Amino acid sequence: MGHVFDYKDASGYDAWFEKVKQGYAFDLEMNLLLGMLAPHRGERLLDIGCGTGKSLEPLLSSCLHLTGVDASPYMLDLARARLPDKVDLHRGFAEALPFEDNAFDHAMLFTTLEFTDRPAKAIEEACRVAKHSVVLGVLNRHAPLNLMRRVKGFFVANTLSHAHYFSIWELKRMIHAVLGDVPLCWRTTLQCPWSSSRIASFLERQPLVQRSPLGTMIIMKIKPVPKFRVRPLWVRVKNARPYNPVSGFARIFMEEGDENADLRKSG
Repeated sequence: MGHVFDYKDASGYDAWFEKVKQGYAFDLEMNLLLGMLAPHRGERLLDIGCGTGKSLEPLLSSCLHLTGVDASPYMLDLARARLPDKVDLHRGFAEALPFEDNAFDHAMLFTTLEFTDRPAKAIEEACRVAKHSVVLGVLNRHAPLNLMRRVKGFFVANTLSHAHYFSIWELKRMIHAVLGDVPLCWRTTLQCPWSSSRIASFLERQPLVQRSPLGTMIIMKIKPVPKFRVRPLWVRVKNARPYNPVSGFARIFMEEGDENADLRKSG
């Protein structure tokens, strides 16, 4: 189940994003995530760990069928106040989603895996309910800013103290262990978190820069591939009578032919 956000976490979540630098970082992260997700009009999208609905807000005008699920009732209360009626909200856990197989076209987990006890199971569940793609937004273990956050968490308790940071290679190993050799691709963003200038913003959007393994946020897209389990089918077979392929008129002619041959021999 992992860490479930309480009332204090929920109330401080949006306030944290209201800071100038966090707003700049969030815009970069969502632009990259949505660019890799690339949903089409009318498709169904599930946001796993939707929180207060902050990550769903940029999608409200995209003509998608939006659904959010979160384990925290406090987060969902804020999401209902933020989002209009066109978003369907549910309470549930990432490791046991309350939806049928292939119920959605896409699923995304934006800063959700970091707070789960079983991230591999959460990825497996996301691929179970999504037909076309699953996109992960995960804090990078090797990014300079996240290294500072981890050190700070040892001395000052905060929400990120409960987070598990991932590396690109750790994510890939986990995905391949659970799903097999499925197609995936990745990018990172917020390479320079201490600058929000025009030049920094321009560089952040360059494909070559986004291939850096040191960006603060990893965006990884998974293409789910259906897996079928095949096992032998045991069939009980009874002993049959000896097979005689000759029947009907052909058998009569053969019997008459045998009688004529016997008469010729006796004559």
